Amino acid sequence: MYAYIIRRLFLIIPTLLGIMIINFAVVQFVPGGPVEQMIAQLTGEAVDVTARVGGEAGSEANAGLKATATGKQAGVSSRYRGAQGLPPGLIKHIERQFGLDKPVHERFLLMMGNYVRFDFGDSYFQDRSVVQLVIDKMPVSISLGLWTTILVYLISIPLGISKAVRDGSRFDVWTSGVVIFGNAVPGFLFAILLIVLFAGGRYLDWFPLRGLVSPNFDDLSTFAKIRDYFWHLTLPLLSMIIGGFAGLTMLTKNSFIEEINKQYVTTARSKGLTQNRVLYGHVFRNAMLIVIAGFPAAFIGILFTGVMLTEIIFSLDGLGLLGFEATLKRDYPLMFGTLYFFTLLGLLMGILGDIMYHIVDPRIDFEARDV
Repeated sequence: MYAYIIRRLFLIIPTLLGIMIINFAVVQFVPGGPVEQMIAQLTGEAVDVTARVGGEAGSEANAGLKATATGKQAGVSSRYRGAQGLPPGLIKHIERQFGLDKPVHERFLLMMGNYVRFDFGDSYFQDRSVVQLVIDKMPVSISLGLWTTILVYLISIPLGISKAVRDGSRFDVWTSGVVIFGNAVPGFLFAILLIVLFAGGRYLDWFPLRGLVSPNFDDLSTFAKIRDYFWHLTLPLLSMIIGGFAGLTMLTKNSFIEEINKQYVTTARSKGLTQNRVLYGHVFRNAMLIVIAGFPAAFIGILFTGVMLTEIIFSLDGLGLLGFEATLKRDYPLMFGTLYFFTLLGLLMGILGDIMYHIVDPRIDFEARDV
C-alpha cells in the first residue's frame, strides 16, 4: 500500500502540470485579458486614472484620454481592443504592471515556480492576496459543501437500503420517480423555482433571497444566530440536495442488491439470523464500501464545482462566485492560483479515497494492480 501511495503522489506532478499547461494555453487565446480590463476602466473612468495606475503613467493616461477626446491620437494602433488613442507608453506600463511584458513560456515558468512555494500573488483588481481572498470566501463554500454532503448521505443511504430491501415494491416504484425527478431537474433550475415559490419571487416570502446571515447577525443571541444561519441556508441546500441525492441513492441500492444476492447472505439466512442482523451485520460493510470511500471526492466535488451556480443565484459570497468574477475580469492570479490549489487538493482527495477503500475493506490490495 505504501508503494502505491508513493507512486500516486509522484503522478500528481505530471497531472497537475498538464492541467495547468492546458488552461494557461487556452486563456492566452481568449480575448478580454487584464490589459483590456484596465483599458476599459481607464477609458470609462478618466477622472480616477492617476489613482489607478499612479505617478507618471497616470499623468500619461490622462493626457492620452484628453487627446482621444480631441482626436489628436486617433491614429495610434494597438493590439489591445479599445486601446486606440492611448499612449503606447501607458500600454507598456500596464503590461509591466501585470507581468505581461514577458514571453508566454517565461510567465508560465515563473508562475509555476511561485505556486510550488504556494506563493499565489495578489489579485489584479481587488488589491488583496489570493490566499486572503480564498480564506475570506471559504466559510460560505464550506458551509454549503459540508452540509450538502452530509444531508445527501443521510438521505441517500437509508433510502437506497430501503429500496434494495423492497426492490420491485410500490415504495420502490414511487421513490424511483422522485430519484428520476432529481436526476432530470438541474440544480440551478430548481434553485430558481425555490426563489419564485418561497423567496418573494412571486408567491411566498418565507426565506431570504441573498446572503448567508442577516445584517444584524452579530447582535443576535446564540440560538438566534443558529436559526438565522440555517434560515438562510435552507433554499440553497435544497437546490443542491435535489441533484445530489439521486445518484448516491441508486448507487447504494445497486450495491446492496448485488451483495444481497451473494451466497454468504443466503448462508447467513439459513442459519436463522434476523433480517436486520444479515443486512447490517454482513451486507452493510461490503455494500457501503464504494459509498463511504467516495465521501472525500464527493465533498470536494460539491464544494468546488457544485456550488458556483448556487452561490451566484442566491448571491452567496463564496468560492464559486469568487471564481466566476475572476473569470469575467480575467484576474489571472486568482484564476490560476485557485485552479492550482484546488486541483492539487482534488488529486490528494483521490488518493485519500483509495486509502479509505483499504481501511473499510483491507482485502482490497492496490499493490496487485497497475496505477
